[in-house]
Formats: sequence, C-alpha cells, structure tokens
Amino acid sequence: MKRLPNILLFLTDDHGQWACGPYGNREVSTPNLDRLAASGVVMENAFTPTPVCSPARASLLTGLTPSQHGIHDYIAMAFDRSSWLAAEQTLPQLLQKAGYRTGLAGKWHIGNEDAPATGFDSWFSVGSAYPLYHKGTREYCNQGRMESISGYTDDIIAEQASRFVSVADDRPFFLLVSLTATHGPWKGHLERLVSQYRADPLSGIPTGESYPFGEQALESLSVDRRHEREAQAQYYAAVSHIDEIVGRLLKAVEETGKSNSTLVVYTSDHGLNCGHHGIWGKGNATLPLNMLEESIRVPLLLSWPGVVKAKTRRGEMVNHLDLFQTLAEAGEARLPTYTDFAGKSLLPLLLEQEEDRPWRNVQFGEYGTVRMARSQKYKLVRRHPNGPDELFDLDADPRESRNFIDSYTHVPAAGQLSRLMDNYFHRYSRPGKSGTLGSALPQHNMTEAWRV
Repeated sequence: MKRLPNILLFLTDDHGQWACGPYGNREVSTPNLDRLAASGVVMENAFTPTPVCSPARASLLTGLTPSQHGIHDYIAMAFDRSSWLAAEQTLPQLLQKAGYRTGLAGKWHIGNEDAPATGFDSWFSVGSAYPLYHKGTREYCNQGRMESISGYTDDIIAEQASRFVSVADDRPFFLLVSLTATHGPWKGHLERLVSQYRADPLSGIPTGESYPFGEQALESLSVDRRHEREAQAQYYAAVSHIDEIVGRLLKAVEETGKSNSTLVVYTSDHGLNCGHHGIWGKGNATLPLNMLEESIRVPLLLSWPGVVKAKTRRGEMVNHLDLFQTLAEAGEARLPTYTDFAGKSLLPLLLEQEEDRPWRNVQFGEYGTVRMARSQKYKLVRRHPNGPDELFDLDADPRESRNFIDSYTHVPAAGQLSRLMDNYFHRYSRPGKSGTLGSALPQHNMTEAWRV
C-alpha cells in the first residue's frame, strides 16, 4: 500500500519574502529556513492572492479566490465569530477524508478562534483576544476548552505542535502551524535576539523612500518613526525566533523517524513593508489599498526528501492557490468537482516533469475593490469603480515610484493586462461574493495569460 506523506505546513503572519535568508537577505539569521531551502525547492516568485490576513488564509485553505469564497478583508477576531467557510471544503477537511490525522496549532483568523473548525482532529488556537501581543498571559482554545497560558505566544504554539507530531498514530498527519511573531506590534520580542540586530546596519531595508500614491493608514502610522530602527530590529528578531521554532519542529519530526516521509512547507499569509516605500504594513498600510511587491511577495519553501530534488530554485510565478492544489494532490485528496479552481499543482514543476502547456506568466491578486495583474515586466492595479489606477514598469522602476497609467507609450501593456484581469475575475468569481460586488465583466481569451 502506498504511504501518503505527512504534511507540515508553516503559515507565518506578515513574513515578507525579502526578510528571509533563502531569498538573499544576509542580515537576518535564518539557519533553519536556510537548511530547509537547501533540502528542497525555493519558489523565487511566490505571491499571496491578497495582501491581508483573513482572505489570504481562506484562499490557501480552500483554493478559491476571495471573489469566490467572499472574504475580502481581515476578520475582527474579538468580535466576529462567524463560520465564514462553512459552505466550503477546506484542505484539512479534504485531507481528513483522505485518511489524514489533522491539526492546527496557532492562529486561525478565518472565523471563530474559540471553537475548533470543521476538519481538525486536533485544535489549539490563539483565541479571539486582540491585539495579539507576543508575550504575556492569554486565553488559548485547546480542543474547544479555553485555557489561560503565560509565555511567548509562538513558543506555546510550538509546544502544542510538537506534541501533535509526537503522537503515535499510523495515519499520516497534516499539521498547520500558524505562527504570529512577525505581526505587529513590533516590540517585546526576545531581547537576546533583538540585541543582535540593534547594532547592524540592516541595509537591506531601503531608506528615504516615500509613498506618493495616497496616504498612510492606521497600521503604518502606529510605528513611531523616531524609533523606526528599533521596530526593524524587533521585526528581524521575530523572524529569527520563528526560524528557531521551525528548527524545533523539524527536530520533533526527526525524533519520530518521519523526516523522510514528511513534506514540509514554509510560507506566509502575505508580505510586509517595514519602512519600505516609507510605510509600515501590508496592503492596508495605505489609503487607497496597495499591491506593492513587499505586500504581495511571500516566502515559499518546499522540502520532500526522496521526492523533490534538493538545492533547487524555480522562477515561475506561483501563489497559494497553487499550493492548495499541490498539497491536495500530494495527499491524494478528492477535490469538489463543482468548483472552478484557479490554481495548478506545483508537483510537475517540483518533480521537473513536462507539462502540456507552459506555466502562466501573469499573477493576479485582489483586495476588496482593488485588483491586480502582474507580468514579468508590468503591474497593473485597478481600483473599482473609479480608480485611481496604476501601471508600474518593474524593469525600469522596480521600487514602484512612478505611475505610467497615463503614459501613451504604455497603453498597449495596460490594455492587455486589463483584458486578462477582466477575464480572470469573470471566471473566478461567484455571484454576490465578488470584490466588485458582482459587476458584470466581459469574457476574453484566457490563453493570453499564459504568454504575457
């Protein structure tokens, strides 16, 4: 009988791709992520479907765009305890049906934190109290029971995750480890780690930039710019703390003898600006909302010993919708046949197999009424219904400081991406759940998206 792989999925909160050793940052210490990357594949151009927490997580766990599942902004943990995904088949539900023992350790943020979501055999969530400070006493939900626990949040999550991994059970496991340290507030992290970065130049973070396309929003303004350097050191310390936890859980898997039968994935719900472009935060760090590279790019590392070739880097543009398909295929889960999924499994890329058609060269994204289409060279951002819209030339202006939307010479590029965007969201939206409130969009030839 074929043995299904264990699946260990790290989903971090607000970890920008730029703040990760495998992506070239030599100032932040991430030895365990470096080791994980060396043992498998680094997806160099990985993106979130939406640059804010709740819709991004919902997309990863359902394989649906926000305009299909209907979550378009973050869910207020302390007030909203709805079952937002009650009508959808989530990845843990599908894997559970395929014979997996399923677990969550950490932040859920797709509805009620104080009760187990459908599809999980084991549930340990951070609870609904907000904001989520990184150290202190808070109420956690342990299998439906609220427990008061003191300490660093991610250390507590790691302890529960280690216990899940160590359980003697013949079934393969799926464990979602949802860590929080890189989320604000950017203070109160382990002093032994913060002190390492206070004296470093942190030259990987651009200085002197400003955001010319709107105003700064609440999260961005929450950082005192007189002490911005301290906040950046705190963020780097958070990354290193998470890296230590990754190493701790990899060791826990190794101690069970399951390392060679475990697919390990590390990613983040979305990216983050830590002074980049003169702002702090993700897509909602600005008004109007943004689709900046630092907001939408995420780390994506996959290691599967004996299956995925080690020390591999891939440059295709991929996203969490593809990751959903990948994990479902690896776990031999049956997907709903009535759903039109936008993602494609990465396994043919990871296994270096030939495909019937080339990988797409356009990445789409949305955040509420904001939509994006990004090719290798250009990024189009449209805000429905009345703008303002943006077109960035990523080759000529990688820092996205100049808007070419009114440039006559850029009309063809904007027109092509606009057509592809319209077609994509015409296909991957559901009535009443679209970010643009279900407005009718024209049909275009989708094959063009695989060539741009």
